[in-house]
Parts: sequence; C-alpha cells; structure tokens
Amino acid sequence: MTRTTLEVCVEDAHGIAAAVGGGADRIELCAALDVGGLTPPASLVRAAAQAPLPVHLLARPRAGGFVYDAADRALVAEDIRTAAEAGLAGVVIGASREDGRLDTDLLARWIAFSRDLGEARGTPLSLTLHRAFDLVPDLPTALDEAVALGFERILTSGGAPLAVDGGDMLATLVARAGDRITILAGSGVSATTLPAILSTGVREVHASCRAPLPAADPMLARFGFAAVGAKATDAATVTELVHFLRADRS
Repeated sequence: MTRTTLEVCVEDAHGIAAAVGGGADRIELCAALDVGGLTPPASLVRAAAQAPLPVHLLARPRAGGFVYDAADRALVAEDIRTAAEAGLAGVVIGASREDGRLDTDLLARWIAFSRDLGEARGTPLSLTLHRAFDLVPDLPTALDEAVALGFERILTSGGAPLAVDGGDMLATLVARAGDRITILAGSGVSATTLPAILSTGVREVHASCRAPLPAADPMLARFGFAAVGAKATDAATVTELVHFLRADRS
C-alpha cells in the first residue's frame, strides 16, 4: 500500500533537527508559525539546505491576506530565487484576487520564474499551492486551476480552519484530483485527528508537531523577548505521527 508522506513545518534550526530526528519525510521551512507561517530568513534557508530531507520554502512576505501589491510580489519572487540558489527542493506559494479567487496570472508568472531557475540549476523546484486555496469561493474549480498552472500539490484543510472539520471537502478534492495533483492535508493534524483525516483518502499530511516549551523566563517575557505559551517542533511528536502513519498503512 502507498506510504503516507509526513511533511513537518518548522521555523528554526531546532525544528529542522526535530523533524529529521523524528523521521519526517519532508520539511516546510517557515518563520512565524503562530500567524500561519512567513518566509524564513536566508540564514535558516542555508542551514536547512544541509538537511537530509527535501525542504520546501514557504514564500509569504507578510501576515494577513494573500492579495499582493508590487512590493509583495517582488519579495515572493526573490524568495523563490533564494530557495533555488540554496538548493532547496521546492517552494510553497499562493496569491488571491480581491474576490478570493486564485490570482492565476500572478501565480503563472511566479511558476514560470521558478521553472527558469530550476532549468538554470539543473533540478526543477517542486511547487505547492498554500492555503490561500482554502479562502477561494469554489475549491473544486480552484483545484482545476492549480492543475492547469502546473502545481504538484495543494496544501489545504478542505476550506475549514481545521482539516478534521473539512473532511467532506477533502474527500471531494482527493477524488477530483485523481492522479493530476496531490492533496496535502494540513491544519490541526495530530495523532488524534489523523484517523478522520486519512479516511478522506489523502496520502500526504502536513503538521507542525509542536509541543509547549517550558515557561519563559519572567524577565524575558516582561521585555517581550519571549512569548508566553510558546511552542516548538518536538521530535517525539514527529515520531508519534510517523509511527501512526506507518502502522496505519502496514
């Protein structure tokens, strides 16, 4: 039976080590996971390029929505260049129109740029459409658009805040996708929610695998240098999901 892929999103060097040590199949490299992930710093990109796993860079220049002006668009293009030049395996991109539909014109330009960079380095960049997809008014139509654009996968929670609540739509998307594109289920993925999520037919899942950190030093928290209730990627949590997925597919 086909093995289910576990992608772990991480935001620092410790997260990279935890994802590798826990047995993840792939890394999505981000910063600021508490706001859904932003583009990571170049220093972290270079560190991640040494990981023994495929690494996909999230290119998202700011928090908030996905309608981008010229400055934002230029930043995403440079993020794609950074990923290619660092030797990462792929990029995760997305953009919306004012009405919530995918900005297919902008996405087509970024994809063409990524393909040019892939040809220049001799290895194509894998292309994932991020959860801007979950905000579109018609997910099945947007899936067809993603296929036409040339994306390899879509990161989605089925149009719900949590993937476990978007199960019906995830199943619809998996059936519609067929062999044309991969549905990567993410948001709230844990050992508790995996059975319901996997029942939709998805064969790739995306999780942060974060666990609470010890309480921050009061002085650091007082000055705003450490977040109260902070979390970090946890190798044991990664391993727990890996074991569940392997047992589920054995």
